[in-house]
Amino acid sequence: MKKFKLPNTFVLLFAILALIALATWLVPGGKYDTHLVNGKQLIDPASFHYIDSKPQGLAALMMAPIKGFAEAALIIGFVLIVGGAFAVLQKTEAIDALIKSIARAHSHSRFVRAALIPVFVTMFSLGGATFGMNEEAIPFILIFVPLALALGYDSVVGVSIPFVGSQVGFSAAFLNPFNVGIAQGIAGLPVFSGMAYRIIVWVIATAVTIVFLMWYAARIKRHPEKSPTWVLDCEKRKEQQLDLSGFTGMTLQHRLVLWIFVATLGAMVFGVVQFGWYIEQIAALFLTMAILVGIVGRLGTDEMVASFLQGARDLVTTALVIALARGTMILARDANIIDSMLHGLMPLVQSSSPVFAAQKMFLIQSVINFFIHSGTGQAALTMPIMAPLADLVGVTRQTAILAYQFGEFTTPMIPTSGITVGVLALARIPWLTWARWMVPLQLIYLALALLLLIPPCLMQWQ
Repeated sequence: MKKFKLPNTFVLLFAILALIALATWLVPGGKYDTHLVNGKQLIDPASFHYIDSKPQGLAALMMAPIKGFAEAALIIGFVLIVGGAFAVLQKTEAIDALIKSIARAHSHSRFVRAALIPVFVTMFSLGGATFGMNEEAIPFILIFVPLALALGYDSVVGVSIPFVGSQVGFSAAFLNPFNVGIAQGIAGLPVFSGMAYRIIVWVIATAVTIVFLMWYAARIKRHPEKSPTWVLDCEKRKEQQLDLSGFTGMTLQHRLVLWIFVATLGAMVFGVVQFGWYIEQIAALFLTMAILVGIVGRLGTDEMVASFLQGARDLVTTALVIALARGTMILARDANIIDSMLHGLMPLVQSSSPVFAAQKMFLIQSVINFFIHSGTGQAALTMPIMAPLADLVGVTRQTAILAYQFGEFTTPMIPTSGITVGVLALARIPWLTWARWMVPLQLIYLALALLLLIPPCLMQWQ
């Protein structure tokens, strides 16, 4: 019997595009009146009325992607520049050197042995929370699986430190330009606003992950045969040995590169808070960082440009996903059915309390994440609907964005995620084995997300 396989993101998005085009012939046109509050256009929930729809035909369907590309050009350019900048940073090998330095110290210090999991998980989570570390975690599997096995843990621990660490940071991000920045831009909010509560969320989510992994690692250290990958790991131990003998430590240029990176993040926070920087200024900042780390890291101009282009090239898929997702909104907008869709969705989300409405938004985003697991693509697809819908059900737009972020908590488990499948293939862990191990952690994330959505609703977080 042939295994069921979900189509890739592009096929799904084009199918959604076609369904939206079909819907323009079936859904009546509608409109909410808006009013200006503190410089922002907000919907009047009681003002919905029907208007003439404008059905979109085959020509409109085929033009939607290029229109989406044009309307999302600023966001797409931003994604490509940031992707290229971080590829240059990776090319300097400063981040690799930092990780190897800490790993080598493990054998010499009891403190390092106790701090290994907290430090590394925090580092990868910080990467996910700040520069959107996602696919970049995949190569670290080749370092951390042998490291975990050498220290008496298992492959699950080796995968979890970089992969789950970066994913929890991505889901609870406070400075991630690929989900928080883009979603806030689409929702009409200042980029990286509401950072204080997001930092609290990130600290809690990262701490919970660390505690869970330390409990599991200690259990496997005592009873290695209880590992779900015990048989596989016995074979791996025969094949691979972690060798850091050729590593001589971090060089001065590695340290300077890392300080430039830290300074860039600091400058971004300062610029956003003090001067209201938006996508153009932040993109320029990361472009400057790429040039500086390339020079300090002693990359030749050809090497620097090649790395930048490769990083941008790796995100072309993401750029096209954003264009397609924006195309769906263009079709719906041109047909005058977006407000009708909001009116139809409102009963599904509306509740006696904004808390329950926000939690329903999170559950809807979790389902959508199974099919569209690109953070940027999902933001481009859902935030044009969820942001005004939040206004209708009494949830602030900041809270709606947090609910969208929390939908990403399911990424480490879903088999439709290319990152998840790639990581497990590299670690040679069957997906079913991994999924069974992830169930308790997923339930913890579910409870955590539902609880963390309560305070912003109670305090009307803006």
